[in-house]
Amino acid sequence: MAAARLCSLRRQLLWPLIPQRGYRGDSPTDSGKDVLEIPLPPWQERPDEPLDTKRARLLYESRKRGMLENCILLSLFAKENLARMNEEQLNRYDRLINEPSNDWDIYYWATEAKPTPAEFDTDVMAMLREFAKNRNREQRLRQPDLEYLFEPPR
Repeated sequence: MAAARLCSLRRQLLWPLIPQRGYRGDSPTDSGKDVLEIPLPPWQERPDEPLDTKRARLLYESRKRGMLENCILLSLFAKENLARMNEEQLNRYDRLINEPSNDWDIYYWATEAKPTPAEFDTDVMAMLREFAKNRNREQRLRQPDLEYLFEPPR
């Protein structure tokens, strides 16, 4: 018991003297000079890709985003919409999820936290924004299971 009190007292006395490590993204003095921009290969349209292959690829790319928020949002959106999108809409969706180099941009545009640039402000973006509003108050905590791929289309 005394050892625990001594350890606690030592921590209280020494804590202010130990330099704290960590990242604060809201720091007003952050110059951003240490941020690296990793160049990505430019997005290329695939005009000769069969529609079934395109849908399968877009489904995969909607599920594997690199940030959980977009994995959930885009995978659920893809489940609900990819099957009924025409070829032009699939091409616009492909460009939307693959051309921007920052996934947060897509998330902020979909949730209307930031304005969508004109080149991405299409009917597909409007569908995604409407989907993100979740008007039916569905519980969206994880990606859909893939069993729906084997069900007959609705």
